[in-house]
Amino acid sequence: MSGQPVSDPDRTRLDKWLWAARFFKHRSAATEAVEGGKVKLNGASAKPARAVKPGDRIDITQAEATISVRVCGIAEKRGPAEQARLLYEESAESIARRETEREARRLAATPGAGLHGRPTKRDRRQIERFQRE
Repeated sequence: MSGQPVSDPDRTRLDKWLWAARFFKHRSAATEAVEGGKVKLNGASAKPARAVKPGDRIDITQAEATISVRVCGIAEKRGPAEQARLLYEESAESIARRETEREARRLAATPGAGLHGRPTKRDRRQIERFQRE
């Protein structure tokens, strides 16, 4: 034995897989997301070095959206987007949930849309009254 870890072609690190599947632009961003609890492996929190194999379910939270995917393939290197799409399969519920969330965000009023410039004297009095209460 040479002391080198044995490489299993059917498994890879979670952060490396997320980067290769193009969910994150940098591997360090994938590592931070996993450490920050934004990624769940089979419904549980995981560490960046946790092994991922085909058939595993990964839930990824990015911005306001949560994506649920099933691992279909393993890649050690980051390749073209066409290859990355073959590494996973998004569930139908995940697609539907993201579409409804996108539609709700589109229809919701933009925060601060009614504000124009500096507050008027009347606005300032309302703000002061609100802050006292």
